[in-house]
Amino acid sequence: MNSLKNCNVLVTGGAGFIGSTLVRELIKVGANVIVYDNLLYGDKYNLSDIEKDMTLVIGDVISGKIFDTLKKYNINYVFNLAAEPYIPHSYDNPEKFFQVNVNGTINLLSACRTFNVKRIIHVSTSEVYGTGQIIPMNEKHPLNPLSTYAVSKLAGDRAAFVFSYERNIPVVIVRPFNSYGPRETQPYIIPEIIRQLFNGKTLHLGNIDAKRDFTYVEDTALGMISAMTSNLTKGEVVNIGSNKSYSIKDIAILIGKEFGYDNIDIQIDKTRLRPLDVELLESDYSKINKLTGWKPTVDIKEGLKRTVQWYLNHGKEWSWERFSK
Repeated sequence: MNSLKNCNVLVTGGAGFIGSTLVRELIKVGANVIVYDNLLYGDKYNLSDIEKDMTLVIGDVISGKIFDTLKKYNINYVFNLAAEPYIPHSYDNPEKFFQVNVNGTINLLSACRTFNVKRIIHVSTSEVYGTGQIIPMNEKHPLNPLSTYAVSKLAGDRAAFVFSYERNIPVVIVRPFNSYGPRETQPYIIPEIIRQLFNGKTLHLGNIDAKRDFTYVEDTALGMISAMTSNLTKGEVVNIGSNKSYSIKDIAILIGKEFGYDNIDIQIDKTRLRPLDVELLESDYSKINKLTGWKPTVDIKEGLKRTVQWYLNHGKEWSWERFSK
């Protein structure tokens, strides 16, 4: 297994939710971390306690600045988490999602090829699979994206795969299932439930029967590092998930208990329903486990407890709530 100690590692989207946790884990293993983020969704606050241990470069993956950054910092390894991430936004602005999630990926891969980066971890998403047809879902599961976001991520995913062979770019694709935890930067379902329950026992939600595979963010980050430091071959695809699924209703009840509620009132808000929704995601992570030894270590109850406590101890608001003020 390769070590990242003393290596120059670039994390695009490193001020975001998963990215900021990944940066912390990379610092722990002794990497020299350069965060590349346009701060549109990422937040400097997510890096405030580690700013002396890393370097922040503000820029877009769709610009030429990514080439300059790879050259200036003599980058050895790249984790690509830069993306337009929030599914509801993709309905109204599909062009931007394709510009960043596809063209940005291609631009970054070209830069990595130019400066002979040793390995790139391209972060895709479980959303490329659509609703689970074979449970648990392995990397050979049919690809059936059900949102503009998922289509754009699949296009970037497949570009990375093809470029690994056409242009001999050493890229590995990871497909995380739903991550959750501290420093969330979008109103995804778990932080949204926490926000609402902090204000009372009534919840306004959409499809509460949809089931998701939730992985605590530190486990997700460690899975990405294991993929980077392993002997995975170029073009390889691996899932990162927990091999368990929970309905949104189940998650709401568990979070309610963290707030001391024996019962919660869930009201269905039709404006929160998606035009096409993924009804079930449940990961088969056996491939990455076999190849790297990685497996999730934080169960759902412990992960939700940590997430609620982080929220209560850090201003009782998520970053998107601060931005909206």
